[in-house]
Amino acid sequence: MKYIILVPDGAADEPVKELGGKTPLEAGRTPHMDDLARNGYSALVRTIPHGMAPGSDVGNLSLLGYDPSSLSGRAPLEAANLGIDLGPGQVAFRCNLVTIQDEAMLDYSAGHISIDEAALIMKDLAHELNAPGLVYHTGKSYRHICIINTDGSGDLSRVACTAPHDILGQKILAHLPKGLKAGILLDQMERSKAILAAHPVNKARISAGKYPASMTWFWGQGERPRIDAYTSRFGVTGSVISAVDLVNGIGRLAGLQVITVPGATGYLDTNFRGKAEYAIASLKDHDFVFVHVEATDEAGHNGDARAKVEAVEHFDADVVGPVLDWARLNPDVRILVSPDHPTPLGKRTHTSAPVPFVMYGKGIEPNRLDRYNETLAAQAGLVFDSGEQMIKFFIGKK
Repeated sequence: MKYIILVPDGAADEPVKELGGKTPLEAGRTPHMDDLARNGYSALVRTIPHGMAPGSDVGNLSLLGYDPSSLSGRAPLEAANLGIDLGPGQVAFRCNLVTIQDEAMLDYSAGHISIDEAALIMKDLAHELNAPGLVYHTGKSYRHICIINTDGSGDLSRVACTAPHDILGQKILAHLPKGLKAGILLDQMERSKAILAAHPVNKARISAGKYPASMTWFWGQGERPRIDAYTSRFGVTGSVISAVDLVNGIGRLAGLQVITVPGATGYLDTNFRGKAEYAIASLKDHDFVFVHVEATDEAGHNGDARAKVEAVEHFDADVVGPVLDWARLNPDVRILVSPDHPTPLGKRTHTSAPVPFVMYGKGIEPNRLDRYNETLAAQAGLVFDSGEQMIKFFIGKK
């Protein structure tokens, strides 16, 4: 049996006035996901456990069949994909390049700064700010990592930090890091301002009418994670396809093959079809593939209804479509489509609401809904109270 999980990150939403009171899944043309719903089983799953923050780390761990309650933060997962092996007493922080205007969070991604521009900036930040026990590591676009050694007290990992995409348009003063040892982070963030203000990349971006990277922002910290190997947990070999370090880091820690797709950007211009093609090819050697697409989530954070509908339609046409065509020629296949969490356009951040899933393939008893969307899935009810429960059913693991 082959198992395929397709994740349109943050695709679940709420009715939007701009879309005539529909969600992007309802407003978009999604014939392939609708086909899955008519011939498969669709309902709701709770991917974010009660009491946990609705992050992509939590949601994607759930959709891979893990219990995310043992998670200490997303940054260590991203660090793992960068080849950083955290030692005792080390804490990883996510370090965003952000745009601050009038002391408010204007953009959590510095205008989705390019990978090449960000690499130049991070090289110079590291040169100026790296110190014994504090090292910056370059990631992709606006997403980077800072590793800080502690005195073993654990206080640094307990600093209260806020995700920048949660405070868009808000004054940052109330959301700066707080707690014992927060001063280390505040000092780094403050020192970054002068370096970034003088940086030629930012001067060129401002001249071109783009948002500059005006400050670093620390959040999502944690210590070294421990994740069971996927083969021992589910008895299958597999791979992960994503453009973001977070998902790839989970894959590496789980012992899954991380596949890089040319043109996969983690944004709206990503190579949708390439992800499907590489996923299908990976099944020659593996039993399982997890395909993650970030574009829907980014559109939600941007509050861009048109872009989110387009991202949903591209996901359906260029990811789900080719995979479904392949599955029809290979009977021993199961397909699961599910977001990791909602990213409602009206809120521009993640929420904890259950998300619609659709499951299709060998041994899946259909409930034959007309379409794949939040409204019809809600009518079918909450079937799985956790992603872990759903994946155990999907893969047939008791």
